[in-house]
Amino acid sequence: MQPKISTWYVKGMNCAEETNALRQTVGALSGITDVAFNLVNGTMTVTAPEGVLDDRDIVAAAECAGMSARPADDKQAGVSQSVTAGFWLTHGLAVMCTASGIAVAAGFLSHWFLHGSLLDALAEGGRGKAHVFPLLSIGFYLVAVLVGGWFIFPKALAALRRFRADMNLLMTIAVFGALGIGEWFEAATVTFLFSLSLVLETWSIGHARNAIKALFKLTPIQARYLGPHDGDIMEKPVEDVPLGAIVLVRPGERIPLDGEITKGSASINQAPITGESIPVQKQEGDEVFAGTIDEDGAIEFRVTKPASDTTIARIIRMVEEAQSRRAPSEQWVEKFARYYTPSMILLAIAIAVVPPLVFSGNWTRWFYESLVLLVIACPCALVISTPVAIVAALATAARSGILIKGGAFLEEAGKLKIVFFDKTGTLTYGHPEVRRIIPLNGHTEEELLDRAAALEVHSRHPLARAIIRRAEQLRRTISPAENYHEFRGRGGQGEIGGRTFWIGSHRLLHEKQMENDDMHRTLDAFEDAGHSVVAVGNEDHVCGIISMADGVRDNALSIVADLKRAGAAKVIILTGDNRGTARAISEKIGADAFHAELLPEDKLKAIEEAKRRCGAVAMVGDGINDAPALAAATLGIAMAAAGTDAAIETADIALMTDDLSRLPWLIRHGHRTLSVIRQNIGFALSVKLLFMLLALANIATLWMAIAADMGASLLVIMNALRLLHSQEA
Repeated sequence: MQPKISTWYVKGMNCAEETNALRQTVGALSGITDVAFNLVNGTMTVTAPEGVLDDRDIVAAAECAGMSARPADDKQAGVSQSVTAGFWLTHGLAVMCTASGIAVAAGFLSHWFLHGSLLDALAEGGRGKAHVFPLLSIGFYLVAVLVGGWFIFPKALAALRRFRADMNLLMTIAVFGALGIGEWFEAATVTFLFSLSLVLETWSIGHARNAIKALFKLTPIQARYLGPHDGDIMEKPVEDVPLGAIVLVRPGERIPLDGEITKGSASINQAPITGESIPVQKQEGDEVFAGTIDEDGAIEFRVTKPASDTTIARIIRMVEEAQSRRAPSEQWVEKFARYYTPSMILLAIAIAVVPPLVFSGNWTRWFYESLVLLVIACPCALVISTPVAIVAALATAARSGILIKGGAFLEEAGKLKIVFFDKTGTLTYGHPEVRRIIPLNGHTEEELLDRAAALEVHSRHPLARAIIRRAEQLRRTISPAENYHEFRGRGGQGEIGGRTFWIGSHRLLHEKQMENDDMHRTLDAFEDAGHSVVAVGNEDHVCGIISMADGVRDNALSIVADLKRAGAAKVIILTGDNRGTARAISEKIGADAFHAELLPEDKLKAIEEAKRRCGAVAMVGDGINDAPALAAATLGIAMAAAGTDAAIETADIALMTDDLSRLPWLIRHGHRTLSVIRQNIGFALSVKLLFMLLALANIATLWMAIAADMGASLLVIMNALRLLHSQEA
């Protein structure tokens, strides 16, 4: 039976506690094969066979978890829904929290005014003293509890029905316990502060959400394109522009869709896609991406992808989906909280019962201390610390031109020991470049290059393109040879200045019988080093030799050094090329080792062996030829610029540009993310331990405990959000 995947917008889902509750209710429904959550955009994805499950069952199951769910419109699913969710859905928690705070303040001020003592109002008469609360103050405090717990108490009741203790249940028990022993001020204060901590939690997720939502604003909502009749220009929403349409873009405008330039040229700012700060010159035949900016020239391009499948749309979708792939630290925190919360409830019961029964302690005092322990035990700061850090780090990486498909891969980036590189298209440019120009028989380098370019301008062969590029780089004037004739697979000849010249391979040189022993040794030496060689001559002699090879990226040496400074122990080259070429490149970039003449399965074996010996290894390749090795590595990193679609789909991480300098940044970013997560977990647990000791020493109070927990939550949130501003690590 064909599976059906439905997306639901869930009201009230802001942390891992809510997702755990939904897993127990929605995930337990008969027929559901998978349920995934996206905290960033507040959605739940349910997978079940077609026709097996009714939507009403999902709605009811979400209500059992203390939340409400509604189907997400495909066009609005995800982050954009938060914009259309309505005032109450978006701001209801903050409104009720504010009302609770006002009610607490009103209760306290009325208590002070009617009782006449600030100290008595604050300390409720002092511990152990009989104290009469004014009825007006009690009324305000009850209002504070009611409105502050408006979104908390239903979830606590749902947790009780599921026999699953969570932080909402902990708080509810503490609040009603305080009311039961007449601690009105503390019950109201605890409710308000806990509500405030939830507002901060929601705000932190929203802050990270906005960082991703900003990507939506990069793409224009409408596009101008040529209609079916000549001269007819139409303007419609990007979703309605057909494939193959010719879109018009003026200087200074954002490109609305992905496509291929058919007319004009322009300097394109591709920072939203690739993270490159320098605009790239584009001309006819070049690819352009939605969301990029036309800096200086009017262009026309043919639409190659619908609005829902542009590169920027897929980046947004992949970043959103990454949130459902939980990092190991997130999973650890959730497992810890699963056992920690009921353990704290049992400990609180023991504190309330054992001292009075065994040591004849005061029942009221130890019941109060048990309530303090319940408040301290609230795992809010612990649970929120990791997902906020992961979301912030993923959003920052996306802005930097690095697409990471999940928190687990981000953490792995911080643990890498060995980085394997494919050679062609990764460490090298992936196309030949002129390496040496050797003139013979009295000719100069300029003459040799001019004649070679005049002949090769007629060819589309990669070696011919390399010669043309060198001539253009040196600003040589290229005058095409006349009466050009191609020797298929060997070269060609034509007339330059009324004289016949030829250009061709080593084989053509043999055929013309113009090769001497010295020339043969020179050609063999170049070919042994992995170079391709062409000869240029006329009817009398050989004018010279031009050698070409795939060029190593200019910054490869510094990047390898930077990788090692960032924490990589070894950098190793894997290539199907010959040993001579591999050795030369390895020595040039400072790699620790190389493996040459490898088939795809050989690269796979090398990766698996390294994983057995060292653990965390990365493979950097083009995402297509290196697919087995990318899949086997702990971390598969694809150079997306060479094959964006395949790279984004197959790799764990995609570099949206050919800039390898992003790799050391990625490792440092992974280190920093791991460091922030460890800081948050350590700090949250330390605060818990400290206040538990204070509670046992009869020092901590309910409102002090919740204030400490709220403060801890705020600090771990702020610490995690620092990752939003770590683009320069």
